[in-house]
Amino acid sequence: MIRAGLAGLGVALAAAPLGCFVVWRRMAYFGDATSHAAILGVALALATDLPVFAGVLVVALAMALLLAGLSGRWVSSDALLGVLSHAALALGLVAISLIDDVRVDLEGYLFGEILAVTARDVLIIWTGAALVCSLLIWRWQGLLMATLSADLAVASGMNPRRESLILTLAMAVTVAVAIKVVGALLIAAMLVIPAAAARPLARTPEMMALFACLIGAASALGGLGGSFAFDTPTGPSIVALAAGLFALSAAFAPLIRRAE
Repeated sequence: MIRAGLAGLGVALAAAPLGCFVVWRRMAYFGDATSHAAILGVALALATDLPVFAGVLVVALAMALLLAGLSGRWVSSDALLGVLSHAALALGLVAISLIDDVRVDLEGYLFGEILAVTARDVLIIWTGAALVCSLLIWRWQGLLMATLSADLAVASGMNPRRESLILTLAMAVTVAVAIKVVGALLIAAMLVIPAAAARPLARTPEMMALFACLIGAASALGGLGGSFAFDTPTGPSIVALAAGLFALSAAFAPLIRRAE
């Protein structure tokens, strides 16, 4: 339980502030497509004897770069996201089924298996979380400027494309560290829901990132406790609690606006 709690906190600290940029840039489907590609990364890792983290990171990064490069060129962005998201998930499931000499717990990769994390997994998760948080802190102003206006970022001497690549790298690392905690199908939820729940509570971008981290951490620990108490799947329990906190935030948002 201690390892599971630490793993959940690590994922929350990586996903929550990154999720703020996902919400601001309206990239929810982008995150969904990247997370679905994680299953293809699992198949790659199993077929080549790579660590699962390495396989997922490689494929998630490749998918994110592919989406960024093809978006809006010859097909609409939402259509491209839909095609690549479902294609990556389907190809990953087919590829895993073709690996005969390895027994795979698909449910664990799809919905998470936080109670099975090892000390090595916790170390990988926290290393990834530290990398993501360091990237966001280092490029915070540039990412904010590029999110507000690409033209304004260029006028200020920044490169919006570079900031997008940094965001893409951070998302790929987050997907890779989160797959064992909440699974490929629920990673996008942990990116979007805590940030969306924090939005009505904050007056500044920095406060929104902080509140998102607190909500993500509360969801991870509360969902883990609820799963233990009621014998429910842990990954879905974490996301369900996050959704409940979002509902509370949305319900109290008018009162918060009036108080301001």
